[in-house]
Amino acid sequence: MKVRILAAGGKMPAWVQEGYAEYAKRLPREIALEMVEIPLGQRGQKSSAALIDKARKKEGEAMLAALGPRDHVVALDVKGKPWSTEQLSDQLRDWQLLGENVSLLIGGPDGLSQDCLSRARQRWSLSPLTLPHPLVRVVLAEQIYRAWTLLAGHPYHK
Repeated sequence: MKVRILAAGGKMPAWVQEGYAEYAKRLPREIALEMVEIPLGQRGQKSSAALIDKARKKEGEAMLAALGPRDHVVALDVKGKPWSTEQLSDQLRDWQLLGENVSLLIGGPDGLSQDCLSRARQRWSLSPLTLPHPLVRVVLAEQIYRAWTLLAGHPYHK
């Protein structure tokens, strides 16, 4: 199974790239973690609502185009369901049993487009807090690794 993170934005600081890479390399081949960066739509410092909607729509179209037709899509959304690490581990097991690749969608500064939210089979909230997008990438990779360690009986979680 491949777990792909489709994230709006690019040019991440070195600490983000290193943190993500550290957890991605720890995962076994049967749960390959891949990052796909989606370019941000153009915004200005004082963007109008119409310009923000246009940017979010452009990001969403690029995310949807990057999905495989059979991908199990999970939208990271503050209004989604919060999962404990144990619940994420159960999700990871269930995703493996589906036999489909999983795509986790991280929106840009204004969230995900409605089309992305509609395509998602699940909505997951990492936290009720607003997290910086670079940090979300590292937390997401670490939590996927942690969930796998629970399934594998590895002592990392303890």
